[in-house]
Amino acid sequence: MKTPLFAAIISLIALVPGAALAGPIENACNRSDRPTADRAMCRCIDAVASQTLTRSEQRRAARFFANPDEAQSVRMSRTAADNEFWRRYRAFGEAAERSCVR
Repeated sequence: MKTPLFAAIISLIALVPGAALAGPIENACNRSDRPTADRAMCRCIDAVASQTLTRSEQRRAARFFANPDEAQSVRMSRTAADNEFWRRYRAFGEAAERSCVR
C-alpha cells in the first residue's frame, strides 16, 4: 500500500527538478519581479541563507520579497529579538552580495 504512494511522490519530484529541494529564500526570489533574480542567482542566495540563517529565519526573510514593508518594520523594531534577527539578516545579505553578485 505504501509502495505506490512512495513511487508517485518520487515521480512528481522527478518531474520538477530542484523544486523539492529549493529553500524558502530561493522560492521567494524566483517568484519575485526583480529583474536580476534569475534561477542561478536565487539558488546562490538560498545557499548563503542556509549557511547563515536558521530555517525559521529563512522563512521570515523570504516574506520580505513579497512585503518589503515588513523588513522595514523589523529594522525599525526596538525588541531584542528583532534586533538580533536583523543583525543576522544583514550579515546574510552581505555574505550573499559577496558570493552571488556578478
